[in-house]
Amino acid sequence: MSGPQAHWLQDGKRLHLNHGPIDLIVEAFGDEHECREAYEQATARFQTILAELVEELPELRQPATPRPRAFVGPTARRMEAAVAPLAEKFLTPMAAVAGSVADEILGALVVGRGLDRAYVNNGGDSAIHLGAGQSMTLAIAGTGHGLADRIVIRAEDGIRGVATSGWRGRSFSLGIADAVTVLARTGAEADAAATLIANAVDLPFHPAIRRAPARELAPDSDLGDRPVTQEVGRLSPAEIATALDSGLAVAEDFRRRGLIAASALFLAGQTRIAGSMALAAPNKNPGKEVAHA
Repeated sequence: MSGPQAHWLQDGKRLHLNHGPIDLIVEAFGDEHECREAYEQATARFQTILAELVEELPELRQPATPRPRAFVGPTARRMEAAVAPLAEKFLTPMAAVAGSVADEILGALVVGRGLDRAYVNNGGDSAIHLGAGQSMTLAIAGTGHGLADRIVIRAEDGIRGVATSGWRGRSFSLGIADAVTVLARTGAEADAAATLIANAVDLPFHPAIRRAPARELAPDSDLGDRPVTQEVGRLSPAEIATALDSGLAVAEDFRRRGLIAASALFLAGQTRIAGSMALAAPNKNPGKEVAHA
């Protein structure tokens, strides 16, 4: 595996940071000098983040408990803090790794800088910075609408993280959601909650759903022998509604407890919304930046 890589995308505006499984798109808005300094800060922080995680990886793959463990690295501590409040269900800190990395790099990007807006997108799980009076438009993937759905986050909303989980994504899921997008205070919190809500969108033992033990697909998976979804066959509208309602119950519980701000659940053309998340399709302002969730 090569070391940390940093280069500009073709548009010359977005920074691409890559190291092993970590693949980030970083964009900052504001004064040119401030943005340049911010990008240098983010690149410097990125140099060691994967190595820090690898050092604590065995413990990060162990199930969370309501009492947070003491990790050394700041990203590992973010992961643990995000999953501990959700530990009544099985999950490990790895459920928050993508969002936590995004949070950590965003923190390095903005510290001491006067940016208007910024985001760090880690494969769809993003951390967001918004200055006073600023807003950002997000595109939600996995809805079946070809990235047509848009949501607008405003500074005063207090939302700084967005994450999407589902069986079609890059990580394993115990459920059958096409996508579950969560808005929360941090990328880590959104990531962990999206994982559990997507797991809850399910029809256990349904014959149209093919599953396999996670360990057979990835021997070092933190999910062990738990069956992860590999294929979802044809479901009736009533079955789709039942699965989505199961996930919605979990999403509403998280929202009432103040763990998330809102979520959108998608399965086979049906949608459920928890909290305030207005979906508008298509994007009517193509000149405005869009961060993909």
